[in-house]
Amino acid sequence: MSSSRSSRFFATAPRGLEALLLAEVKSAGATDSAAVPGGVTFSGTWETCYRLNLWSRIASRVLWRVAEFDYRNEVDLYAAVHRVDWTKFFAVQKTIRVNVTAQRSPLKSLEFATLRIKDAVCDRFREATGRRPDVERTAPDVRIHAFLESDKGQVYLDTSGEPLFKRGWRAGHADAPLRENLAAGIIKLTGWHPGEPLLDPMCGGATLLVEAGTMARGRAPGAKRSFGFSNLLSFKREVWEAVLNEEAASPANPSLHGSDTEPKALNAARRNLAAAGVERWVTLERSDVLERAAPAPSGVLVMNPPYGERMGSPEELAEFYPRLGNALKQRFAGWRCYIFTADMRLPKLIRLQPSRRTPLWNGALECRLYEFLIVSGSNRR
Repeated sequence: MSSSRSSRFFATAPRGLEALLLAEVKSAGATDSAAVPGGVTFSGTWETCYRLNLWSRIASRVLWRVAEFDYRNEVDLYAAVHRVDWTKFFAVQKTIRVNVTAQRSPLKSLEFATLRIKDAVCDRFREATGRRPDVERTAPDVRIHAFLESDKGQVYLDTSGEPLFKRGWRAGHADAPLRENLAAGIIKLTGWHPGEPLLDPMCGGATLLVEAGTMARGRAPGAKRSFGFSNLLSFKREVWEAVLNEEAASPANPSLHGSDTEPKALNAARRNLAAAGVERWVTLERSDVLERAAPAPSGVLVMNPPYGERMGSPEELAEFYPRLGNALKQRFAGWRCYIFTADMRLPKLIRLQPSRRTPLWNGALECRLYEFLIVSGSNRR
């Protein structure tokens, strides 16, 4: 594949963020793009692929489709993967890992399907070179992904390597951190812009604040990491260097604020903000969300409070939510407030009327991003 020739790709993302990813894909120069559940399909050149890997805040992976086939059983699956000339894509010295995802597949065992795909790739190499690539489960050079439906399958090479939400800045760990691309999606869904103050009053390790800060400063999310495409024979270093040297948007100076009750969380937040290079634009303080004051007359408040699956009992949360609603009402009139949670009881218990409910998924966990427009003297159920 030359740098100007177009191929088919699939970019994955947390469910609920497909529309945001579609906008990024188009901005990266893709054509023939469409949002589907869990991601975006598109056509593009290597330049498009590199740019999306470097700049996407929403994508989890960018996968390059190398085969599409019909199948009925494991024999068909092996034959289809074996027909692919894998020696054109990467050297036999590279280690590999195979991942299989299936939906309505007739195959009884995904583990056996994974094994047959791995055998087909290795057998093709052995026939061509006399050697088989080694399998490496933890940190492979090349990741092969197969998606199996009822009678059709696709095989992809992963151009990202490690998932793209691993930005390379996370130095301090707080309890149950949000994945970075989901945090970026939440920030984008609030409609926040760097001219507005932004507050996370339960900031934990500051994932939301880091994502907002790097957005405002025009920092490429992938600037501090490597990518899987560098291990492929199609890697075009001159194209990659040109993408790296593209001019970024002019940086803004955001007003970001965070607080937490736990010193351990605040220490993790400071380390993460420093590692991401945005600490100078963030004011951190130790404070309880139920007691802290708004840092400005208006702005965006966004939080990911504990919700049982992470920590806190249902009884504790049922007692906390009404107090949170009162605190927002008393101290944040004029603010747009957003709460991300998997606890569907929240709107009823917080005693505020959400103006918008956005379904999102945190892995396999169904969640909502609730918007509350806090206006003095109204909005109470």
